[in-house]
Amino acid sequence: MKPKDFFAELKRRRVYSVAVTYAVVAWLLVQVVTQVFPPFEVPNWAERLVIIAIVLGFPIALVFAWIYDITSHGIVRTQEAQRQGRGQTLEPSHSTDRSIAVLPFTDLSPGKDHAYFSDGVAEEILTALAKVDGLRVAARRSSFWFRGKEAELPEIAQRLNVHHVLEGSVRRDGNLVRVAAELIDARNGFTIWSETYEREMHGIFAVQDEITCSIVDALKLKLEISPPPRSRSTDAYDLYLQGLFLSDKSTEESLRTSLEFFRRALEKDPRFARAWTGIAKSWLWLADAYVKPLEAYSNVREAALNAINIDDREAEAHVYLAEAKRILDWDLRGAEAEYLRALEIDSNSTTSNYFIAAFYAAIGEREKTLMYLSRTAKIDPASLWVSNFACEIYRYFGLIDEAMAAGERSLQLDPTFLYSEPLLAALYREMGRFDEAIALYKKSQDVSGRVPFGLAIAYAKMNLRDEAREILKAACASRGGYTPGDAIAHVHVVLNEHEDAMRELQRAYQEHSSSLHFIGIAPEFASLRSDKHFVSIVERIGLQPQKVFAVTAA
Repeated sequence: MKPKDFFAELKRRRVYSVAVTYAVVAWLLVQVVTQVFPPFEVPNWAERLVIIAIVLGFPIALVFAWIYDITSHGIVRTQEAQRQGRGQTLEPSHSTDRSIAVLPFTDLSPGKDHAYFSDGVAEEILTALAKVDGLRVAARRSSFWFRGKEAELPEIAQRLNVHHVLEGSVRRDGNLVRVAAELIDARNGFTIWSETYEREMHGIFAVQDEITCSIVDALKLKLEISPPPRSRSTDAYDLYLQGLFLSDKSTEESLRTSLEFFRRALEKDPRFARAWTGIAKSWLWLADAYVKPLEAYSNVREAALNAINIDDREAEAHVYLAEAKRILDWDLRGAEAEYLRALEIDSNSTTSNYFIAAFYAAIGEREKTLMYLSRTAKIDPASLWVSNFACEIYRYFGLIDEAMAAGERSLQLDPTFLYSEPLLAALYREMGRFDEAIALYKKSQDVSGRVPFGLAIAYAKMNLRDEAREILKAACASRGGYTPGDAIAHVHVVLNEHEDAMRELQRAYQEHSSSLHFIGIAPEFASLRSDKHFVSIVERIGLQPQKVFAVTAA
């Protein structure tokens, strides 16, 4: 080792710090011994023994400092940590696996009322990093899932399949903003880089932009990135962050409130494309669950087009426009073009990969579905949405082991799945494990307050027809003003009530249910595939009957 490298290694291993600390403590101990021992008539040999022990301990302390490091995760032996890294040094610039997760920043503000801002800081960094070629970044939904969880960094890194973790905190007090950020090699717990920023805040966005630039510039030294910041109205961005924070809550109240924040942001800055994308997102999640699709997706399309007209590189806006084309126009070719445009802009987006996987599943493109589903799972490994969705698609394709793994993973991520039915229960149901399916459905009902349609299907399969009809009635009542016709048709077809099923499917077609495209591959509808009226609906929504029917056995 060269002398320069040797001294740099001494500094990195904190040997200098240990030497100084040991010398100070040793001097204090010698003073205590020489002053205290004589009055108590302690023999001189004891005094000399203590001093000799202190002197001999000095090189031992230095050797210990060279070999070991004390981290927030305990004492780590440096040599072993390097071997675990397969011979790589601790400098990530030499690492062949460039991967990182940005954890949600902790809100340390006195009132604990700026979580939206701390999330915005973390998400801006994540978004910047995600645009870097050669850097794999865990998706926001997966990284933010660990908020409030008691999980050690090695566990987080393993779950997210990354080697580096960025964590931090934000404190806003009056006109002052303080942000601390730390980049950690999760394989050994070593801090690679850390910094604290304290700025006067003349506007939330100005401070957030400066913080993002500073952190990104520092990371560039290790991870070779240089994403440019974009300027916009501070007030508009503050409102946008609050809307974005609420748009992830999934309840009707939160989604509608998020729309108000996005609209207020646009009043401050009419050319704020991301605010239009936020509106499209909120309307998309309001659709079907709370609002009739024709109304909701018309708003999705308007907002997505506005975003794209301002900035064509708004990847999510292209996804939402694709959904509007698929549902409002049954335009599958136009929808596919928008999905692919979104992937061209941002191939690492969970949203882009998730929706195109669902699209290809619906039109019967099995191999493309599995490819994008696999990509989505790698990008967003701790996403409840991805795991739940994968469980259903694998079940449709007859991949039972994969469906079971995905379904069980979704329950591990969040046993209280609020927004949709736990699709592992559907798998249990189709496997004849009715007790487990019913228990899971009822647990979901207790948490969400919505009666699952899957529970009615389970009773129908058990030939408990009266119970199935009662549950179906309760399921419709628990959803208020709108229930997708194809959801009701699922129950009728299992009850062998084909005329009722076809009536509901026709209503779903007229109302443009967003899930209607899945009737071609759903095994529950296999008994209708010989019905010309069913085939007609499949054709009218743009599907090729023989192609989608062939995905699973009838």
